[in-house]
Amino acid sequence: YQRRVHGGIPRYEARVIFAENNFWGRTLAALSSSTDPDCYSGFGPFMPGFDTVPYNDLAALERQLSVNEGKTAAFMVEPIQGEAGVMVPDEGYLAGAKKLCERFNCLLIADEVQTGLCRTGRMLCSDYSGIKPDIVVLGKALSGGTYPVSAVLANDEIMLTIKPGEHGSTFGGNPLAAAVAMASLEVLREENLAENSAKMGQIFRDGLMSIRETLKKDQVKTVRGKGLLNALVIEPRGSVDAWQVCMKFAENGLLAKPTHGDIIRFAPPLVITEAEVNTVLGLIEKSLKEILP
Repeated sequence: YQRRVHGGIPRYEARVIFAENNFWGRTLAALSSSTDPDCYSGFGPFMPGFDTVPYNDLAALERQLSVNEGKTAAFMVEPIQGEAGVMVPDEGYLAGAKKLCERFNCLLIADEVQTGLCRTGRMLCSDYSGIKPDIVVLGKALSGGTYPVSAVLANDEIMLTIKPGEHGSTFGGNPLAAAVAMASLEVLREENLAENSAKMGQIFRDGLMSIRETLKKDQVKTVRGKGLLNALVIEPRGSVDAWQVCMKFAENGLLAKPTHGDIIRFAPPLVITEAEVNTVLGLIEKSLKEILP
């Protein structure tokens, strides 16, 4: 797009900037942008032309854009970093990144695979920032978990720079996947799942904060998230880390995902009710009091 439309980046000299601690898959391109040794170790060869900057750091992004001297094609970022541990950026970060991308004439790509489609309390998490990314990547909830489907959204000016026959996908445009995705979108809207996500997520975080107050000092360091994408950060002690806590959760009837040793992620179904949230909070409190030293 940058070469064909603007003609400003010579062939094969374009660069793409990513935020550190990103996660957007396990292809070689995705691994090439990763700063997590657990993701990229043992794989390769890696893609050239990728730069990384600290997440939630507009000054660092501006410096890298300047260093690239007009050769940045895009900045790809998660509105909230999921795999990194539900890292919620400062208010204004995404809007600031959009302004920088416009100033340096590069595209803003929002990876909304985890955060999009009502997960964070809005249809897209980037909606909180009041901006429209140049490209949006969707997946996961796009099928309601029933069928493999993902999508890339962009306006015609960007999308139609790829002409018929220039790029393809074996299963791209699969009619069953498209029908499932349309049905999923209808459910999200008709059942007001963005609103439910925002409401239940607030109840859940408030409940986690209340549990935190009943525990020994610093056993739970922080609670963070938006909508129904949330994280609990514990203080690992002895042999008890996030994995062991999640095993205790499972023993008591609750599934959650540990990451980076001290973070536990919660992403319950968007249809969860207040009664179910309260049941979950009870299981979390019971489990934490049983296992945390």
